[in-house]
Amino acid sequence: MSFITRILGGTVLALSLGLPALPAAATEYRIAVGDGAGGTQEALGKAFAEALQEKSGGEMTGRLFLNGQLGDEQDTVTAAATGTLDFSILAINNVMPFSPSVGTLTLPYVILSQDDAETLTQGEIGQQMIEQTINDAGVRIIAWGYSGFRVLTNSKRPVASVADMQGLVVRVPRNEIMIESYKSWGINPTPMAWGETFAALQQGVVDGQDNPYMTINAMKFDEVQKHITNLRYIFSIEPLIVSESLFQSLSPEQQQQVLEAGQEATQFSASFLREEEDKIKADLVERGMEITEPADDEQEFIELATTTVWPKFYDQIGGKDVLNGVLAALGRDPVE
Repeated sequence: MSFITRILGGTVLALSLGLPALPAAATEYRIAVGDGAGGTQEALGKAFAEALQEKSGGEMTGRLFLNGQLGDEQDTVTAAATGTLDFSILAINNVMPFSPSVGTLTLPYVILSQDDAETLTQGEIGQQMIEQTINDAGVRIIAWGYSGFRVLTNSKRPVASVADMQGLVVRVPRNEIMIESYKSWGINPTPMAWGETFAALQQGVVDGQDNPYMTINAMKFDEVQKHITNLRYIFSIEPLIVSESLFQSLSPEQQQQVLEAGQEATQFSASFLREEEDKIKADLVERGMEITEPADDEQEFIELATTTVWPKFYDQIGGKDVLNGVLAALGRDPVE
């Protein structure tokens, strides 16, 4: 049985349900999860819960609350910051309003591969963002989830070019960078809370949305969407955050156990995406979705987004030097 099979199997399913019974002195923490079952957020949470229970000798574990049961993703940042929530797994764009520097990772076409995402989050850049998020938002990133590129889905037609997008009503998160990315392509998108998205697609309030293949599968968007455009404009990173007040209340030994469990969960998430994404894509096609590749290797999308969007957010992310530091870490040329 592979490590991934073990993690996603009965052992951690029991954890997510609060079973089996834990030692009398055990503490079970609540872990908010925005997505449904079967996605990378759930997989990250399960891996963390199992690792934490193992490292703490059963004294600490976690229980997952899927599908936004504990609030919309941005709300969980506030709840964790105020100490009313223990942990949350959420898309990094929902951390940005509280800690703008992480927005560098959501600028279109900064991250061009999963290797890029791992290099940034697990290196010096990631550590800087962890420290900045503690200072800005009162929460600590302890693990990084990797969900893949946010591809465009819609119910109307195949989309291969910017021209094909015109007239579509596209839902986006309440995130300025993502909104401006669509505007650079001539679309005025519709900002909408995550919990409202499926119903809006189902009712035809919006025609489309973008999210990774793993999320499309977990949220069953194939039931309300037909077409996928294999965009690669944003690689979705989904950190696991902990309330900093909770973290500081732990003993040094417990803090180390939490951090080590987070490191294991990060490595698990990277492996999970590499092993599962192609299977998920094939399954979505089998269930009736059609995948279209952008024309000309996406060059039209890239040119419009990078030249229009990047300059608008230099100040917000902390200056052009912040972006150039990220590009340097990836071995790419700086912006002038």
